[in-house]
Amino acid sequence: MTHDTVDFGAPTLVEGTARVVAVDGDRVWLVPEQTTSCGSCASSGACGAKGIGTTASRLEARRFPLDNEAGLIIGERVVVGIRETALLKASLTAYALPLTTMLVAGGVAQSIAGSDGVTMASMAAGLALGLLAARLGAGRLFSRGEIAPKFLRRAGVGESCHID
Repeated sequence: MTHDTVDFGAPTLVEGTARVVAVDGDRVWLVPEQTTSCGSCASSGACGAKGIGTTASRLEARRFPLDNEAGLIIGERVVVGIRETALLKASLTAYALPLTTMLVAGGVAQSIAGSDGVTMASMAAGLALGLLAARLGAGRLFSRGEIAPKFLRRAGVGESCHID
């Protein structure tokens, strides 16, 4: 009798498929493929995942570089992965940090001044400070390579992304 065991200490990877759109020396540029569910939810009209502007500008904004150690060529589909913890750190940096600083600044201003105008101004200043801190934090994560996707394998025919 065999038992499948799961190593809960191993880092979980979030995988995604991407297509090689350019080769530049020892680097390739990839564009992530949208999953079949993307665009089919109730809020698809207001979703930021679709981008703003022309198709070319949206694709350009979504491009990301990857070291071409596997000898990839234009048009190939690949599977890239990022650690789930890195994704969590990036989301907390981008969303929770600015919102927390905004709410704390508003709460402190409301308790001290008790004026709606002062509270709103403090919340705006707190949001600006939080966005600056998020930008610096994201730069730190990026420079350490924590949020850079890693090449996992070439994608098989009909393969789409999943959580490993």
